[in-house]
Amino acid sequence: MKFLNKIIHELLTQNPDLSDFNIVLPGKRPIVFIRQILEENNYSGFLPNFFTVEELVDRIADKQPVQGISLWLFAFDVYRNLGLIPKDDFAEFLKWFPTLQKDWDDILKFSDSDEAVLQYMFDEERIKEWAQDLGEDDDVPRKKFLNFWQNMNIFLPVLKKKLQEKNWATSGMIHETAKAKIVDFAKNTSEHFVFCGFNAFTPVEEKLVRSLLQWNKAQCFFQADRYYFDDERQEAGKFLRNHKTWKEFDDTRAFHWIEDDFNQPKNIKVYEVSGNVTQTKVLPEIFKEIENKTYSNTAVVLLDENLLPASLDVMYGVDNLNITMGFPLKNLSFSNAVKQLFYLQKQLEKNKSSYYYRDIFPILEELPKSAEDELIISNFRTKIEERNIVYISRKLLEELLSGLSYYNLLKKAEHTGVYLDMLINFCRDIKWLPIDDIQYENVSHFENAFRIIKNQLSPYHFEIKMETLEILINQHVNSESIDFQGEPLRGLQIMGLLETRLLNFENVIMLSVNEGKLPLGNSQNTYIPFDIRRYFDLHTFLENDSIYAYHFYRLIQDSQNVHLLYNALSSGVNTGEKSRFITQIEMESSHPIEHLIIENSSEPIASMPIEIPKTEIVMERLQKWKEKVSASHLTSYLYNPIDFYLSKILKTSETDEIEEELSVKNYGNLVHYSLQEVYEILKGKVLKEKDLQNSIKDIDQYINVAIEKLKHQPEFYEKGMNYIHRAIAKKVIENVLGHDLELVRNGNTLEILDIEKRFENVDFYLDANDKISFLGFIDRIDRLNGTLRIIDYKTAKIKNLTVKIDENNVADYFHNSERKQALQLCIYHYVVQNLPEFWGLPIETGIWSFAEAKKGVVSLQFDKGTIDDAMMSVKNLILEILNPDLSFIENIKSYSN
Repeated sequence: MKFLNKIIHELLTQNPDLSDFNIVLPGKRPIVFIRQILEENNYSGFLPNFFTVEELVDRIADKQPVQGISLWLFAFDVYRNLGLIPKDDFAEFLKWFPTLQKDWDDILKFSDSDEAVLQYMFDEERIKEWAQDLGEDDDVPRKKFLNFWQNMNIFLPVLKKKLQEKNWATSGMIHETAKAKIVDFAKNTSEHFVFCGFNAFTPVEEKLVRSLLQWNKAQCFFQADRYYFDDERQEAGKFLRNHKTWKEFDDTRAFHWIEDDFNQPKNIKVYEVSGNVTQTKVLPEIFKEIENKTYSNTAVVLLDENLLPASLDVMYGVDNLNITMGFPLKNLSFSNAVKQLFYLQKQLEKNKSSYYYRDIFPILEELPKSAEDELIISNFRTKIEERNIVYISRKLLEELLSGLSYYNLLKKAEHTGVYLDMLINFCRDIKWLPIDDIQYENVSHFENAFRIIKNQLSPYHFEIKMETLEILINQHVNSESIDFQGEPLRGLQIMGLLETRLLNFENVIMLSVNEGKLPLGNSQNTYIPFDIRRYFDLHTFLENDSIYAYHFYRLIQDSQNVHLLYNALSSGVNTGEKSRFITQIEMESSHPIEHLIIENSSEPIASMPIEIPKTEIVMERLQKWKEKVSASHLTSYLYNPIDFYLSKILKTSETDEIEEELSVKNYGNLVHYSLQEVYEILKGKVLKEKDLQNSIKDIDQYINVAIEKLKHQPEFYEKGMNYIHRAIAKKVIENVLGHDLELVRNGNTLEILDIEKRFENVDFYLDANDKISFLGFIDRIDRLNGTLRIIDYKTAKIKNLTVKIDENNVADYFHNSERKQALQLCIYHYVVQNLPEFWGLPIETGIWSFAEAKKGVVSLQFDKGTIDDAMMSVKNLILEILNPDLSFIENIKSYSN
C-alpha cells in the first residue's frame, strides 16, 4: 500500500503521537490497512480518529439525516396536505419523487440557491409553453412538465421548512447547513485534519478543506500521477489540476504528491472475451501467471456485481479470499419468492375467483419449508398437474393447501398492515427450520426490512396499497446486501471500483471493462436537462466520467501486472464495446499492450448415439415383455430404440406438465374420447340416418364427457387457442359422423361392432418353440356391406399405406419408421383374423385421419406380397429386439410425421 505507507511515514515524521490527527478518507475501507501499517511500524500510541468526509460534514451541520422510506413517507404527507393537482396517491408519488429528491440534493450541494434553480426550470417551461400553442388540455406532455415544476416550486420549499422544524435533513440540506457553519468551525476547532486521497469535492467539501488549510488546521495528501496530471486532455486529472490552483498551495505549502508511477514498466494485457460470464472462466489462467500464490497483493475488480457468483465458482482453489462487495439481497431465492408473494396479492386484487398456477408454483418452490409442508406441496403439484388445472379455484386451493404453514400468505390480504405482520411472523418461524447460513441471513434481512417498513408506516394514516408496499420493499431490498466475512489483510481481494480508493496492488484484474460500465456514460436518472446542469455547475455525466477515469488510472498506476477483460458480445443492454479507457491506453500510453482473444466456443459435442447392451437383466425383462407386445411398442422401437428401452424395459414415463395450450397428443385424445362416446351408444346397431343426425346434435355433450376423461377443467376451453382447438375437434367429429351419414344415405349397410376393442393373448410364433403374445386396443370395428373394417384413428396425416413386399425386402421391410402405420395395421389384421368371433369374414384395415377427416377411412393396400409376408417382416423386427448381440442404439435421425 504505497500511498498509505507514504502518508503514515509523513505523519510520524511530524508527530510520533498520531492521536492528535483526524484522518479524513473517501471511504472506510483503507482504515484496516492503515492499522496494519502502524503495526508494521511498531507504533504503540493511541490511534488517530478516522472520518469519512460525509461524516465530517454531518458533524458540522448537526442535523439528523433522513433518507429512503422515512423521507418518502414524510414528503408524501407534506405533498398531499398541500392539495396540489394532480392528487397523486403514494404509489404515483413514488414514481417521481426519488428521482426528484436526488436532483434536489444535487441542487443543494452544487448551486448557490435551490429556489433559483427551481424557478429557472419553471420559467423555462413557461417560455416553451408561450412559444407553442399547447391548448387547454393538461395531459399534453409539455404542459404536464410545466405543471410539475410549478408544483415543485411550492412543494420543495415547504418540504424543506417542515424538515427543518424537526431538525431533519436530506444529504443536500446537510451540505447547505454545513456551508454556513464551515468558517466558524475552521476558526474555532482545535483539531488537526488530514485529508487523504481525495479527487472530486462538492463545493461544501472544498470550502471545508480550504478553510481548514487557511487556518493551518489541515493538510492534504493527493495521489496524482504526471501521466494524467500534466496532460490537459486527460480527464482523469481534471479535478486534481483544479485543486493545484488553490491559493492555499503556495511556496510554504506544497501540493502533495505528484508521482511518475504510470510510466514505470508494466505488463498490460487486454482480453477480448466472447460472453459476460466467460470472463470469469479466464481467471484461473491469469492466476497461474501470478508468482505469489497467496495472492496477497492481487485485486480482482468487478465492474459488474452480477459476476460475483460466477467469479467465486472459479476461485475454489484460492485459500484466502476477501470480498469487499456484499452479495445483493435481490439475487437470492427467498427474495424472488417475496416478490412473487406481492405479485400474487396484486393479481388477487384483479381476479378474486381463482389463482393462476404460475403465480403459485414459484412461491411453493422457493420459500423454505418443513417436511410436513413438503408433503402437502408435493400432493398439491401432483393433483394440479394430473388434472392440468391452469386456473385454480379458491375452494380447491384451500382444499389442497390449507394445511400449509404459510397458507395465509397465499390468501387475499385484508390490509397491508396485516400482511406485513404475517410476513414478520413467517420470517421469524422460518429461522427455526434447518436452513443453511445464507438462507438464514437472507430471511433475517427481510424480517428486519419488514419491521423497519412497519415502524416507518405507523405514524402515517394514509392508505398504503399492496402495490405501494411492494415498491417500498423492493427499494429497500435493492439497496441491501449480505456482507461476506473474510481476511482483509491477506489473500485475494475481490472488490468494486470504488472500494479500491487509496489502495494499491501489484496485480490488478479488472472484469467488464466495457463502455457503459467504465465509465457509466450518460445514464443519469434526472429531470434536469444537461444544459441547465452545466449552467448551475451541477455535476453531469462528464464529471462522473472524469471521476471514473481517475479511479481507473490511479488503480493501475502503481501496478506491475494489469489484466483488463471486456465482453465483446452484443446482447441485451450490452453493446460489446470495450471501454474508451482501454483505447486511450492503447493509443496514448508508452506501454506495450498484449491483446488476447478468448472465444466462447467449444468443440461441438460429439453426437455419439447412446448404446445400451442387452445384459442378462435386460434379456430377462425382454422375455417378460414377450408376454404382452403391442403394435405401439414396435413403432416406438422404430422411432428410437432408446425410447423403447426406457419405457418398455425400464418402465419409466414422462412427468406430467401443465399445458396452457392443448398439446397435439391431448388434442388427439379429445377427439378420440369424444368419438368413443358417440359410437359406444351406437354399438351393435345397423346405423340409421336418424341415429347419426341425433349424434351430430349432441356433439358438445360428448366433448364434455371427453374433457372429464382428460381430467381437464371446462374453463380450460373457454378462451384463447384452447377454444379454437375445441371448435376444431367438434368440426372433425362432425366430419366423421357426416361421412358415415353419407354412407348410410347412399344405401350402404353400416354396423358398429365394437369400440376400443381390447385383445390380448393372441399368439404369434417366432419359431416352433418360441412365441410372443399380442395385446392392445382397436379404436373401431365395423361392418360395411358385409366387409369387416378394422379402423385406427390418427391425428397425423396418412402415410405409406400401400405395401410392396417381395423376396428382396421382406427381411427388413418394416425396419423403416416411415412405414409404422402400415406395420400397425398389419398386426391388427393378423390379430382380428385370429379372433374366433371374426373367423371367415372378409377383413379390411385402414386409418381414419383427423387431419383429413372428410376422406373417411384409407385402407391398407397390398401391391406386392400378402399379410403373411408382412408378418414375416414383423417377426424379423421382433427378433432384432430380442437379439442379445444387438444393443439398443439411439436413433439420432430427425423424425418426421
